[in-house]
Amino acid sequence: MNSLQKNTLALLIAMFLSSIHFVHAADHEGHAGHSGHDHTRPDSHAPIGIMGDHLMREDEIMLSVRFMSMTMDGNRTGTDSVSAPLSGYMVSPLSMDMQMHMFGAMYAPSDKFTLMLMVPYLSVSMDHLVNMNGANFTTESKGIGDVKLAVTYGLFAKPGSDFLFNFAVNAPTGSIDERDNTTGPNDVHLPYPMQLGSGTWDFTPGLTYVQTYESWSWGAQGLYTFRTGSNDNGYTLGDKLDASVWAAKQVAKSTSLSFRVKALDWDNIDGSDNKLMLMPSMVPTADPNLRGGTRVDALVGVNYVPQVLNSLRLAAEVGAPVYQKLDGPQLETDLVFTLGAQYTF
Repeated sequence: MNSLQKNTLALLIAMFLSSIHFVHAADHEGHAGHSGHDHTRPDSHAPIGIMGDHLMREDEIMLSVRFMSMTMDGNRTGTDSVSAPLSGYMVSPLSMDMQMHMFGAMYAPSDKFTLMLMVPYLSVSMDHLVNMNGANFTTESKGIGDVKLAVTYGLFAKPGSDFLFNFAVNAPTGSIDERDNTTGPNDVHLPYPMQLGSGTWDFTPGLTYVQTYESWSWGAQGLYTFRTGSNDNGYTLGDKLDASVWAAKQVAKSTSLSFRVKALDWDNIDGSDNKLMLMPSMVPTADPNLRGGTRVDALVGVNYVPQVLNSLRLAAEVGAPVYQKLDGPQLETDLVFTLGAQYTF
């Protein structure tokens, strides 16, 4: 955990502890559930790239599907781009495409609690350059990722605002033993970015605040992912800080537009994959000390709620980094995109 993560985590903990007083007051006044927002408003939900931003009413169920895509192209060390072929390595990663289909189900046993189950299916491909002869090859992996069970709890609410506590458990259902034989006759154990899960039980606490006005809204969310123990291959992915602030404007009864700034900070890997021990000098994606970094994204989004079927919500969000500092050489992110549909009954 680096100093930025420590300071942010301390702030989140302080905000949580200070909210206890307001929880008691809200319970006394009967406002500790949700704020009574009009959930048919397009901006009553955060941009589709945010999860755990609202409470559902007692016994409501929501089914959702999201398609998420991330495109990475070129390498970066610190804040500087680095051209291929990369000096000191036999193989240079050139680009990576990651696509994820996220299937979700939400249920509210009460106005204060909303439970969520998320099952991801990932498809990852990475293009490489053989430095010696200029040949290109691609590695691929696909399958179920780490399943997440989450809860959102209403700490404090009043008309127009919600203060929420988020907590998620990530189960190690994604493979950390992905192999690829597209490079030749022998199976190759794939480096860290190509694996589908963490291999450890991970915990993500966080806080979310949402404020709604007559025709616009804004919100902020901070999440911190703790990795626990080492996985079966002898390593632990780095802890991760994920913070966002957004604003949304209702431009029609059925449509809202949003702008979001997202900050990510993640640590290097602790330990090393015992199946990659001979590879760090071959390709940088196999080096556990070249996996950390900081990134800030700017994203724009749209939410649409059909007036003839206001239980359905369609949304999209697209963005690109405005700042990246990577422990590299490491592939840099170029574009992120999320498309989603949610149905409540």
